[in-house]
Amino acid sequence: MFLRELRQSVTTLKGAGPSVAEKLARLGIFSLADLLLHYPRDYDDRTVFVPLLDSIKVGRAHTIVTVLSQEWFGYGRMRTLKLLVEDQSGVAALLCFNRPFLEQSLPVGARALVTGKFQFRRGEIQSSSFEAERLGDGEALPRGLIPLYAATDSLPQGSIRRLLKEALREGGTRVEDEIPPPLREARGLLHKGEALLGIHAPDSVATLNLARESLIYEELFYFQLAVARRAFSRRRDRVQRRPGPGILRQRLLERLPFALTPDQEKSAAEIIADMALPHPMGRLLQGDVGSGKTLVAFLACLEAIEAGGQAALMAPTELLARQHGETAARLLEPLGIRLAFLSGNIDDAARPPLLAALKAGEVDLVLGTHALFSDEVKYKNLRLAVVDEQHRFGVLQRLALGRKGPLPDLLMMTATPIPRTLALTVFGDLAVSTIKTMPPGRKPIETHLARAGNETKVYDYVRRLLAAGRQAYFVYPLIGQSERLELKNAEAMYEKLAREIYPDFKLGLIHSRLKEEDKRATMTAFSKGEIQVLVATSVVEVGVDVPNAVAMVVEHAERFGLAALHQLRGRVGRGQDQSYCFLVYGEPLTEDGKARLKALLGTTDGFLLAEEDLRIRGPGEIAGTAQSGSLRLTIADPARDLAVLEKARADAFALVEADPGLLSPEGSLVREVLSRANPFGEAPAGRG
Repeated sequence: MFLRELRQSVTTLKGAGPSVAEKLARLGIFSLADLLLHYPRDYDDRTVFVPLLDSIKVGRAHTIVTVLSQEWFGYGRMRTLKLLVEDQSGVAALLCFNRPFLEQSLPVGARALVTGKFQFRRGEIQSSSFEAERLGDGEALPRGLIPLYAATDSLPQGSIRRLLKEALREGGTRVEDEIPPPLREARGLLHKGEALLGIHAPDSVATLNLARESLIYEELFYFQLAVARRAFSRRRDRVQRRPGPGILRQRLLERLPFALTPDQEKSAAEIIADMALPHPMGRLLQGDVGSGKTLVAFLACLEAIEAGGQAALMAPTELLARQHGETAARLLEPLGIRLAFLSGNIDDAARPPLLAALKAGEVDLVLGTHALFSDEVKYKNLRLAVVDEQHRFGVLQRLALGRKGPLPDLLMMTATPIPRTLALTVFGDLAVSTIKTMPPGRKPIETHLARAGNETKVYDYVRRLLAAGRQAYFVYPLIGQSERLELKNAEAMYEKLAREIYPDFKLGLIHSRLKEEDKRATMTAFSKGEIQVLVATSVVEVGVDVPNAVAMVVEHAERFGLAALHQLRGRVGRGQDQSYCFLVYGEPLTEDGKARLKALLGTTDGFLLAEEDLRIRGPGEIAGTAQSGSLRLTIADPARDLAVLEKARADAFALVEADPGLLSPEGSLVREVLSRANPFGEAPAGRG
């Protein structure tokens, strides 16, 4: 089956009329290819039946039941359907949370095949995590490994299975192979058609495992092929280098009241070495919050400036960009470096002369926000582009800054450490420098959990710290009151904290809706110690460095992601004093919420937390790739499939290195294979 046929509408299938097509569209299924790539999320092993009574021992039942009764419990939005069912061994209850439609699909007297996790609670066998498929009178029972798909209320499992069976019969098993035959044979993988049949209709566990491995390899191989093309394309480009003697870097190091950590020295050396190579640098500098990445970036900027070029440092928020600007003014202006700041809030009168100075080369280092890559900004000789908190920018935004000069070096920084699996995928075309060691004298931050309702103890502890001359943050998930969510918000809590909790101290409020000058004035006052308590939203997640702030209180901590909580915690512990992070959480907690809080309580190591965040959230979101569209994986999971990923990466890089023609759209394999880099889709972008 060719790509043209696979892109046909699902309505070409028997039984997929307009009504069914509309239901499939809710699952993101529009074409035959979409349907074939709608892989099962799990399998129901119907080779062994487990009756209800035995489920107490093994925790799982797989049996045919009859619905005895229906009843409802709870009120309003919490109203929930409860089904009493019976098999030959006994009676159990099915708690149908968020599944009111089962009242219609499983009426009293209906026969159904039920599979799920069961336990004995409240005097009965019950399950809230189950699959139920209604059986017709005399209907033959499906046997073997039965695929379970993401479904909708109106499009149940059986309908999706029937449509996939039809799609496979119509030619899904004859899909063109997408792995070059030598690689497929060397890796012992199935042909694409065989793999699709094995994933949707496996005849054994062995077949299923081989089919899954074949499809996972294929997906990761084409992703790595695009990564390899970007890496080799960068190496193919040639730039003229005129390395400086390193005088500016040495002068900066001599002015510092401390020595670099070993990891800072190593990372700086790796970056400077890259900037001497005959092709543009592409490097990721990762390090935990407070590890000293900005100083390393400044050393790289001085290298570019001393070589006769300009440098630009882009940050995701004006707050962070201005803090970088203040640090640069303190460290670099005494060296004679000409600095400028550019953001969307620079007034109309100041903007034209600033842009003219950049274009004329009268600015050595410009710091700012995304305004640095707007069309009106021209550089005389941009040699280094630094992107801080790179995960907050889309791929196209990062590339736009890189295009502002004649093949400038690119240094991306992140305080959210990148797990090895993502380093090989999303950032696989970049070299990676890592700063793990923290500056000497820093004490580990103590993290404490408090259940909502017990926050008075937290307030009292923070009051003692404030009385001792220290400062604190209070962070909330919302700016103001919400009609949908009953959560504390920054504006209301600012009033309450100032009036009732800490009337003897000066408080400040900061959030994204305030004017930039107001935010800047509040942050300046907090930095100077004129404000003791800063009430905020997650706008303070990055870029706030106040050594005297020793307490971070996050209320409704369950509403924040793991990376965000770790970043917020990193706002304290910047000085020599013991610092504390208090996470106040509400109930009920989801399993993911419990996992996040448990992880934060267990370690302050950002690298370990990054791995846990990857496990909880998945690869696309954590890497900041949702906005870039660069990591659309349908079956592969880099964290789970690391061994396959490393094989696919080695094969892809070897293939590109052996065939330079792959770097051009006219390359032979590009025509035959790379056009299907995203399965059944379009070729990936070229250099980038």
